[in-house]
Amino acid sequence: MNLNRKGRTALVLALVAVVGMAFRVSWNALRDIANAVGADDTAATLYPFVVDGLMALALVAALVLDGKDRKFALRVLGAYTLASLVLNYVHGLVPELHDATAGWGRLAAGEYANWALVLLATSLPVGSIYFGSDLVAKVLHHRPVPVPDPIPAPITNAEESTETIGYRSTPDLLESTPPPALPAAVRVPDPVAVDVLKSAPELKPMPTAPIPVNSIVRSAVAAESVRPRRATGRVPAAARPTRSRRTPDQLLHEARKVTAGWPDAKLTAEGIRLELHTSPVNARMLRDTLKAERAATAVI
Repeated sequence: MNLNRKGRTALVLALVAVVGMAFRVSWNALRDIANAVGADDTAATLYPFVVDGLMALALVAALVLDGKDRKFALRVLGAYTLASLVLNYVHGLVPELHDATAGWGRLAAGEYANWALVLLATSLPVGSIYFGSDLVAKVLHHRPVPVPDPIPAPITNAEESTETIGYRSTPDLLESTPPPALPAAVRVPDPVAVDVLKSAPELKPMPTAPIPVNSIVRSAVAAESVRPRRATGRVPAAARPTRSRRTPDQLLHEARKVTAGWPDAKLTAEGIRLELHTSPVNARMLRDTLKAERAATAVI
């Protein structure tokens, strides 16, 4: 159940009252501890504000910050709360600290325990300066993450939505878009009535004669014969190449004429094939024959 404004205000005031009374109880113990470690009257009076005041500051910072900064503020709050608890506990165990006129004294019977408690009591003001400044800087440089607006729920009642729009002020109402301008109407002259039946010539029926079945069959066969057929069988003589096929002796004779002035490096099968327009097999055969002839001529 959500509290109204008055309930929240009363809750905050009650919390402030409880914290104030708790601070007054802790203030007495921390003041006596400060006197015991050598602080004067003014410093002893301000000492509780250093410890318990930083606790309040860390609590406010934890409510404002988020992420790692919030964890840091909670750790500072926990550390100073524990330190204040230890000092209040020591104040209850040492009766000499309760005397109003007591000055500098020991916080514990043992040497090491006394040293540890004196170190704790004297380091809290320095820690308040460091941690308090850091928390204030984090709060001042904090940029809250914007929360996205919630998606409005769909309107289920059409009557309620109509009444809501009707109660809006004039600036909130949606502006109506003026209708587009229509082009000017062009007057078309009235059509002249024409008597179609009287003006059209009288149509006479054409005499129809029965179509013989044989003519239908012949037209179907002729339509099928017009369709193009694929070329099958031998190629006609007109489509064959006119150049006659050369014999190996003729190819060799032509190769000798073409390659007579060629050097040995140029005598290749590809070059012979391009010059004689023959197949790669014939070109290789001619190359080998010509090279053999040149080798035999060189030996002689």
